[in-house]
Amino acid sequence: MRLSEFNYELPEALVAQEPLAQRDASRMLVLDRAQQTWAESRFALLPDYVRAGDVLVVNNTRVFPARLIGRRDPSGGRVEVLLVRELEAREGHSNWEALVRPAHRLREGARLRFGDSELQAEVVGTANGGLRVLRFAGDQPLEAFLNTQGQTPLPPYIRRPDGTSEADQERYQTVFARERGAIAAPTAGLHFTPATVAALNSHGVAVVEITLHVGYGTFEPVRVEEIEQHRVASEFFNVSTEAAAVINERRAHGGRVIAVGTTTTRALESAVNSDGEVAAGGRETQLTITPGYKFRATDALLTNFHLPQSSLLLLVAAFAGHEFALAAYRHAVAARFRFYSYGDCMFVM
Repeated sequence: MRLSEFNYELPEALVAQEPLAQRDASRMLVLDRAQQTWAESRFALLPDYVRAGDVLVVNNTRVFPARLIGRRDPSGGRVEVLLVRELEAREGHSNWEALVRPAHRLREGARLRFGDSELQAEVVGTANGGLRVLRFAGDQPLEAFLNTQGQTPLPPYIRRPDGTSEADQERYQTVFARERGAIAAPTAGLHFTPATVAALNSHGVAVVEITLHVGYGTFEPVRVEEIEQHRVASEFFNVSTEAAAVINERRAHGGRVIAVGTTTTRALESAVNSDGEVAAGGRETQLTITPGYKFRATDALLTNFHLPQSSLLLLVAAFAGHEFALAAYRHAVAARFRFYSYGDCMFVM
């Protein structure tokens, strides 16, 4: 299939710039794959669409303050750095893959300085997707500097003239966020509250946590027209022994596995073993899901609305069906749903 088949028109006004006052106040478009129908609903009513015996799986990754603002040395030109993945850590320095702006000015050998401290970085190489390899060194560990000077890495379509707000620091984390390591939030989880979890439990649904550290692979643009040629960059995931046991036990007794988000889906599908069970353990996944993929661990999907021609939309279209998914997206536009990270959601059954 061609990438151009995964496009849709979205008015800029529908790109959510702020979270709603209440996490669970989002609208929800419910898609029935068997009947090829959809209905408008509200996320707060999610417990009405589940069944006793189901298991709902969430991603408990936590976004770390991966965005840094620095200066070129010695020119003083402003530089924005988004840390993507640590490659090496040694006493006195660490190497990271990073997105940098302006990239064309930051060739190998360029030096950067951050804040009033002695934290410095040097561009020591390049990586796939236009990434740079930065070597950080300074008078304090990079993690300590990030905790005081780093910013929450909001997506570029959320525009903040002065960086992230205090509200973003809380609301761009899910209530499940525990395992630090993501550079973007697993946005389908942003709608949940403790009350949602309690309501699901009261309906006989188990809620279990797994981890996939959202990395560059999740939002890297698809740069090929033939989607089968696209490869999503690797990301680390982990399924605990306890989570795997609950998922497999519920499936064995006829319960549905409901994945909260595309990142959870990628982790679940990567964890299925040759016996068709979800295996415990942690590793890197290079799984790329496009239409034609046969899902083995996911029976229903809760997800936000994603960018046109993105790998996330490809995954949703693989699960819901290409024409059905795109038709539902066009309906969501016409019905003025809110889109992207702080937007509304869809539940695909």
